[in-house]
Amino acid sequence: MTPERPGPVPSPAASPVPSATYRLQLQPDFRFEAAAAAVPYLASLGVSHLHLSPVLEAVPGSRHGYDVVDHARVRAELGGEEGLRALARTAREHGLGLVVDIVPNHMAMSPRHNRALWEVLREGPESPYARWFDIDWRAGGGQVLLPVLGAPVGEVLDDLRADGDVLRYHEHAFPLRDGTADLPLPQLLDAQWYRPVWWRLARTELNYRRFFSISELIGLRVEDPEVFEATHATVLRLLREGVVDGLRVDHPDGLADPGAYLARLHEATGGRWTVVEKILADGERLPAAWPVAGTTGYDALRHVDGLFTDPAGYGELLGRYRAFAAPQPDRGGDWAATVRRAAYRVLTHELATELDRLTRLAHRLCAASPQPAPRDRAPWALGTALRELLVRLEVYRPYTAADAGEVVTGEAAAEARLAFTVPEEAGAVDVVRDLVLGRYGDGPDHEEFRARFAQTASALRAKSVEDTAFYRYVPLLSATEVGGNPGGPALDPEVFHAYCARVQRDWPATGTVVSTHDTKRSADVRAALAVLTECPARWADVLTEVTRAGEGAPDPQLAWAAWQTVFGLGPADGGRVRDALLKHVREAGLHTGWTERVASYEEAVEAFVAAGPCGAPGERVAELRKAVEPHVRANVLGTALVHLTMPGVPDLYQGTEHEYLALVDPDNRRPVDFPTAHPATGSDGESREHADGTGSAGGAGGAGKTVVTRAALALRARRPGAFGGAATYEPVRAEGPAAEHCVAFARSGDVVTAVTRLSLRLAREGGWRGTTLPLPPGRWADTLAPGREFTGHARVEELFADTPVALLERVGDQ
Repeated sequence: MTPERPGPVPSPAASPVPSATYRLQLQPDFRFEAAAAAVPYLASLGVSHLHLSPVLEAVPGSRHGYDVVDHARVRAELGGEEGLRALARTAREHGLGLVVDIVPNHMAMSPRHNRALWEVLREGPESPYARWFDIDWRAGGGQVLLPVLGAPVGEVLDDLRADGDVLRYHEHAFPLRDGTADLPLPQLLDAQWYRPVWWRLARTELNYRRFFSISELIGLRVEDPEVFEATHATVLRLLREGVVDGLRVDHPDGLADPGAYLARLHEATGGRWTVVEKILADGERLPAAWPVAGTTGYDALRHVDGLFTDPAGYGELLGRYRAFAAPQPDRGGDWAATVRRAAYRVLTHELATELDRLTRLAHRLCAASPQPAPRDRAPWALGTALRELLVRLEVYRPYTAADAGEVVTGEAAAEARLAFTVPEEAGAVDVVRDLVLGRYGDGPDHEEFRARFAQTASALRAKSVEDTAFYRYVPLLSATEVGGNPGGPALDPEVFHAYCARVQRDWPATGTVVSTHDTKRSADVRAALAVLTECPARWADVLTEVTRAGEGAPDPQLAWAAWQTVFGLGPADGGRVRDALLKHVREAGLHTGWTERVASYEEAVEAFVAAGPCGAPGERVAELRKAVEPHVRANVLGTALVHLTMPGVPDLYQGTEHEYLALVDPDNRRPVDFPTAHPATGSDGESREHADGTGSAGGAGGAGKTVVTRAALALRARRPGAFGGAATYEPVRAEGPAAEHCVAFARSGDVVTAVTRLSLRLAREGGWRGTTLPLPPGRWADTLAPGREFTGHARVEELFADTPVALLERVGDQ
């Protein structure tokens, strides 16, 4: 979609590109001092940098820190700036740097904690802070709507009270406009720069930009240079003073102009290593002009997962799912149809206020246009055109008028026109598309329209795909992952190799991930689920058995998802499964929802989970999981090793150096217990694996996940040139009857990674049968099994004799 990148952005010598990062979720129960205590252990793993969740002042008690209330202060609940500096000193003493997550798109809509917002609510649009927030003062009668009331205002009037110069409603507090404190309550409410309203009005009446559809987070206008300076001053100071070395930028797609923001950030930081949380759709490329190291790595996740998904088996599994659950095509039966229906639903319900604002802006531009073509367009027609175009976007958003034509395509416009009965009215589609493409002018209002179209598009894509369709289309839960493509989750190894070669060429310092605080399921859970694509008939037989047991589910789609959940997770507390599945059905929105709870359905879900997947019938699923455990192990170790040695900078999520089985948040944000003893002495460092280090991710001897992780990280540290910006990536193709089951690649002629792919099908087809791997010239030592060496054409059966993966290092004469 975008041109090939001309070359990597240089990083200052004082702030080298990380070799590997380790993500820590800071919260009041895991403060800077706790992170500092874990530093010796984390340094021993072989990472180069700690990757910290947001560190600036947030809403008290926040478990994630993305609800920032004060950009000038480091969060007191985490230990304040002194605590962060102490952590940085400890990290430096152990050779580690710090990367920090920043949140430029929004702040918490919490006036009593957010002083800048408090001042805006008190002083209105004349406040010096008014420019900070993306508020449409033209709407709402000049008042900011605050959707905080539990019922229409007339029903809760007695719960609102003036207290000096503050208006109180339960735990909420709002400033009173000067001179209004003594007015009768109804008149007092009318006299404010804000209007407390029933929370249900947010869907259609809200007049400030939100983070997706979350009214508790208000959009910032960081495109304003003063707002940028004010909201980034502390982070930039910490960078200058050497406390922080690099940045992760949260949700750049929410910004008015991500490219301009990143250029300003790049200049302000002096070009520090920075990655952006940009979700790339299948086939989409990161804009080449962005001065960043790359993405946070969800594109890598999709490609790694795709390696271990059987394409033929997935097709059969999809057929079995359709036969079992009988979903309607647009309610979970067909991926594209499911996404389209979800997009219509989200845009006309959760994002109705955003669509209305965009429609009003389009109508204003058309009515005032000096050109006759856009005139005489009714608001309803423009709104329909916007809706029909937005639901047809296949990426998150356009970034410039130049690339908008590749996003809002002519084909999409042709389809959108079919929504109109009268052909002449369908001309609104062309008008809207031309506005998006910048063909009617380049003034401030036109720029605002294009920015808001793009911001609405990104929110729609996130909410309709990640937060809705992923929970409706469930033939393979491992495919419904952030950045994933459930409609085609399996990847040919050649596609993977081409992706890696492109990353090494264009974005060698990009981030890569397989588990994060936002993944729906951890990599180890997804690795287990991928095995089902190799045994779809066995899975269907097990479901027939457990269904026959009589524990009826509220609906068959939920049943399919629930049984897959316990298969992927393995033995676990039933409460974790119940909570994840309740979130699942609310996000799906087919039978219940977050704002329209159906108690009877949710009670039926809880009863089914307890009696079925987490009850006696669940033991049959556990038996299947145990039977395929060697193949789960192959996927777990293969995923880990490929992630740690492919092009890019691997980010390990906390706890994932061991077997890590987690579901959607908040399950994946549970605290991690780090060892206090130095792990090199044994015991604690390997406590979550067997005494011999094999780990429950393997079980049958050979290296376990922690051993693989340590070996790969140590090799990256020992041979940085093999993995850095000047490194090379070359596929190493196996030869023989089972060649497709071995995926291997060389890094700079010094390192070879080899993993087993689709091991269950491999076993069914008779094993390796003399398949060989032609190694590059030289002698190659097995870092996972010291003492073993290979040369020439290595027999794959010997290479994987004890462990289904191999990490080879060239030794001796070169």
